[in-house]
Amino acid sequence: MVQLTPNSSFSVTIRLQLPNRAGMLAQVTSAIGAVGGNLGQIDLVEQTRKSIIRNLTVDCASSEHAEQITQAVKAIADVKVLEIYDRTFNLHRGGKIRMENKIELKTQGDLAMAYTPGVGRICMEIANNPQQIYNLTIKQNMVAIVTDGSAVLGLGNLGPGGALPVMEGKAMLFKTFAGVDAFPICLATQDTEEIIKTVKYIAPVFGGINLEDISAPRCFEIEARLRQELDIPVFHDDQHGTAIVTLAALINALKVVNKAIENVRIVFNGAGAAGVAVARLLRKGGVRYISMCDSKGLLSFDRPDLTEEKREFAVEKGGSLADALVGADVFIGLSVPGVLTPEMVRSMAPNPIVFAMSNPIPEIQPELVVDDVAVIATGRSDYPNQINNVLAFPGIFRGALDCRAKTITQTMYLEAAQAIAALVKPSDLDRENIIPSVFDERVVTAVSAAVQQAARKEGIAGV
Repeated sequence: MVQLTPNSSFSVTIRLQLPNRAGMLAQVTSAIGAVGGNLGQIDLVEQTRKSIIRNLTVDCASSEHAEQITQAVKAIADVKVLEIYDRTFNLHRGGKIRMENKIELKTQGDLAMAYTPGVGRICMEIANNPQQIYNLTIKQNMVAIVTDGSAVLGLGNLGPGGALPVMEGKAMLFKTFAGVDAFPICLATQDTEEIIKTVKYIAPVFGGINLEDISAPRCFEIEARLRQELDIPVFHDDQHGTAIVTLAALINALKVVNKAIENVRIVFNGAGAAGVAVARLLRKGGVRYISMCDSKGLLSFDRPDLTEEKREFAVEKGGSLADALVGADVFIGLSVPGVLTPEMVRSMAPNPIVFAMSNPIPEIQPELVVDDVAVIATGRSDYPNQINNVLAFPGIFRGALDCRAKTITQTMYLEAAQAIAALVKPSDLDRENIIPSVFDERVVTAVSAAVQQAARKEGIAGV
């Protein structure tokens, strides 16, 4: 099993009772360090002449690792473990979002304006002037996050209930980073037509639709149909958010190695929704040489199992991932853990670029090839160069909502990628800094502006 770096997603708090004598806390911290735990905050809860109660926060690599750390602490003489709780589960308890009123209802007059009878005037205004719905309701700033739970993260088909925590988290990101109100819509169907019909039925409430965690190839048809049949932006983040941020990272990585985008040879592993979307956008951005592999090897014209989307990237001759990587400049992984080996990386062209974006376990552990690559990026926050969709989707929707764009286009994706890449100044650019931080406050503003400019240039802005 791959040993991941301890991180906050597997963080626990251990409440301990220790004898009040010198050296006891040191024994505990040494035991935690000896089994690879990453010690964080230490809080004093209670102290008497005989004992001390403390809370220790520890980042772990997995649930099994957390148990190993707990057992190491329990093994210390005179130390009593009072309580252990998983900080991630505690954060999610009771849900992570809620609805709040924008105005207070304090008087009879407030009630009469916000609800009946005053609200009737607002209803009639919208009925007579439909565009007023943007000015007089939540539609102007509200996005539906729609999923069927069929492809949740890298975990598979967990259904609508299993998908809900991800959609809640997405709503938090929309609000935190871009001020966009968003609500999770987890559908109890995985039928393509039913999903399309349902989204169309609820669309009047929303200014945009963010499709999420819907498996390929259904996600392609669902997005395409909804874009045709709705007059609000529809965006499948697993496809296009990933594509935008990957292109931004590639633009800067190629600057580090001084290679031209039109000359590099790129090999993909992973031909699902994200892989196809990234490859399409890279082509639009100037990449000419792409080979793509799935679990059966290179996509080639002699394979009868290829979907229409996969056939876009088929080559004449088949082979394995290892075959495809010989002499390649860039590896882009949107697939499964451990599929890339150090030997494959060493077979690539000089100064190779590796984007190993399988999450939480990448296609190759960065430590294994740190001396063999010019640039490496992952989807994880505990390594440099995190390729994270949150750099794209909040700004994409902020821009689309603000200019009331009727749709979202490839040109918007390209402009957004360029805007993200440009935030890393040439003087700051290096092998471990090719992409801005997700907490860089300039990102949403830059992406939003790029989207609005593209929308107006293409004539699809409503205001």
